[in-house]
Formats: sequence, structure tokens, C-alpha cells
Amino acid sequence: MWRIGIDLGGTKTEIAALDPGGAVRLRRRAPTPPDYAGVIDLVGALVTTAEVELGGPATVGLGIPGSLSPATGLVRGANSTWLNGGRLDADVASRLGRPVRLSNDANCMAMSEAADGAGAGYGTVFAVILGTGVGAGIVQDGRIHEGRNRVAGEWGHNPLPWMTAAEHPGPTCWCGRRGCIETFLCGPALAAEADGPGARDASALPTRAAAGDTRAAAALARHTDRLARALAHVVNILDPDCIVLAGGLSNMEHLYGQVPTRMAAHVFSDTVTTPLLRARHGDSSGVLGAARLWDDAR
Repeated sequence: MWRIGIDLGGTKTEIAALDPGGAVRLRRRAPTPPDYAGVIDLVGALVTTAEVELGGPATVGLGIPGSLSPATGLVRGANSTWLNGGRLDADVASRLGRPVRLSNDANCMAMSEAADGAGAGYGTVFAVILGTGVGAGIVQDGRIHEGRNRVAGEWGHNPLPWMTAAEHPGPTCWCGRRGCIETFLCGPALAAEADGPGARDASALPTRAAAGDTRAAAALARHTDRLARALAHVVNILDPDCIVLAGGLSNMEHLYGQVPTRMAAHVFSDTVTTPLLRARHGDSSGVLGAARLWDDAR
């Protein structure tokens, strides 16, 4: 059966369709409406049009920048704030006339990378998004681990471990706390570390560092050490079979050579062999993972 995935982002929404063998047969993007009713209409229109092109019905999975509360069933924690408080899965299901599955976008990314991406063949995959924000998803033996409270993988909103005196108490996070991992490891934080408040683009820092820019090199070194500490915490608690990096900062090559060595110094073990891998599907992981939500036998 066809499997449709939708990745609902703050500015763009992407749809993709997988055939029974897992090959991508359709893919397109559209601007995300800035209102709840508009999102429901867009998702409905995208699915209807796709199924006409595919020539048959499909399962539908939806990845969102938030999660459903297990207490209320309503969307919470979405930075696309117009989604918060909505019963999105039920409303999309009503629009389409059939059940849909919904999960956090980081969970969808992890699902995709565990299925046929960098994490394929590993039992427990911890997949990290390092971009404008920082988050993660956990897949164990082909199933998303969301947890009792549906917050498994909310790694970015834990405090940076083993803070130095200079780091303490850490920047204020949008969640209301200080010192969250996200405030140290996201792209804008790295850019500001090198170029001061207001800087947001860190993509050129490796090139600048290689050319002798000491400020860029120092910012990258601090970021690498912080990422190593933050991931060591995950290994000490979850001990995954691999860690996959996705998001814009995952393209920084030095991370794969330097982070594992620095991470090992903080892991409570005499050996640390956890592979650190770059996401295979890049920014397609979210929508491809959303399409695979029905593969997760719940």
C-alpha cells in the first residue's frame, strides 16, 4: 500500500509518498498557512491530490514541531504556536475520513534514519537534530520510543552537563529555563559564540577556521566539547547502539572525528565504541519518517 508522509514545518509543509518497497514516488512542498484551519485544509488538499496521482489510497503519517499531550490529546510545545491546543490528529482524520498517525518531527527523522538511513541495522538509534533548534528522537527495534509522557528525546531541554564556571548558569531558553542544551548547541548559538549577539548563521565557521580565523576556531572547539558532553549524558543513560546527527550543523565534518574522543572522557565505562553517524536522508528524513509511522506496529 502507498504510504504518505507530511512534514509540517513553520514556513513550509512537505509531502512525500512511498511505494510498498519504500521508494519515493511523489514529493512536493507548499507554504505552511499561519493558522490552524488553514493547516487542516492544506494537509487535506495535499493528500487528496497525491492520492489522485498515485491512483489509490494511502496511509497518512504527520510529523509536527510539537507533540500530543497524553492527558488531553491536544498539541503542545509547538513553535508553530497556532497548532498548540488543537486536536490535530483527530481534525486531520475527520478531514480525510480515516485515521492518521502523528508524531514529533524529531521522532519521524529518527524513524527514517533507523529504517533505511544511517541507523539501519542498529537496535537502538538516538537521532539528533542540530539546527535552529535542538531535539532528538529514539527508535528501538523499529519502533519509536515516545515514553509515558511523550517527551522521550527532548534532550535539548535538559541542562548542559558538566558546565564550566564560565558557562554557568547558561543562557535563557525560550522554554523559560536557563542553560538548556539547545541554548548552547543550536546554530544561532554557535554563530553568536563566534560573532556576537545577533549572528545566526554558523555555516561558514569551519571554512573560516581552516583559513586561520581564530575566533571561528575557538567557537567551534567550544561547541564540539559541549556536544560531546551532552551526548555523553545520553550514552550514560540510554547507551544507544548508534547516534545519528541531522540538521544544518550535522554537515560540519570535524564533529565526526572529534566528538567521539571527547565524549568518551565523560562516559562511565572503560570502553566507548558508540558510532557517531551523519544522517543519510538529510532534510528529507522528517517527511520520509512520517510516511513510515504506520510501519510502527502499535
